Amino acid sequence: MDTQPKNQISVKGLKVWRLYGMIETLVIALLAIGAGVLTYFFDWPSWLYAIYIAVPVLFGFLFIYLFPKIRWQRWRYEVREQEIELQHGLFIIKRTLVPMVRVQHVDTEQGPILRKYNLAEISISTAATTHTIPALITEEADDLRARISVLARVAEDDV
Repeated sequence: MDTQPKNQISVKGLKVWRLYGMIETLVIALLAIGAGVLTYFFDWPSWLYAIYIAVPVLFGFLFIYLFPKIRWQRWRYEVREQEIELQHGLFIIKRTLVPMVRVQHVDTEQGPILRKYNLAEISISTAATTHTIPALITEEADDLRARISVLARVAEDDV
C-alpha cells in the first residue's frame, strides 16, 4: 500500500469508544449474572459459573482495551480537492476514495456522549452510500464539513 492518509481522529475518540465498551460490557455482565441466578435455581452444572465469569472479562478486555486502541490507531482520513480518502478497520484495513463529484451532502452528528467530550462525527453522503468520519473535535468537524461542501460544489461546477 502507498502512503496512508495524514489526518487522525481525536484521541478523545479512544476514550469515547472505551466508554461504549464499558457500557456494552456492563450489559454482558448483567446477562451473565442473570444466567448465574438461573443456574443456581435450576441446579445446572456448576462449571457454567466459570463461563459466566470468563465471558464478561474477555469481552471487557477486547471491547474496552484492545479493539478501541487498534481502531483508533488505524483510523485515518484526508480531504483533497478531488477526493476524500478514508482508512479504517480492525482486522482488515479498508481504504476508500470518495470522489468530490459524488458527494451529495455532508452532515455533522453529535450524541450526548460525543457532546460531553466535545466531539462530533461527519457523515458524507453519496448516491450509493454514506461514509462517516468519527470522533472529530466539534470545531474541526464543522470546518471540515464546510470545506467538503465547498469542494463538492466546485467539483460539481467543473463537470
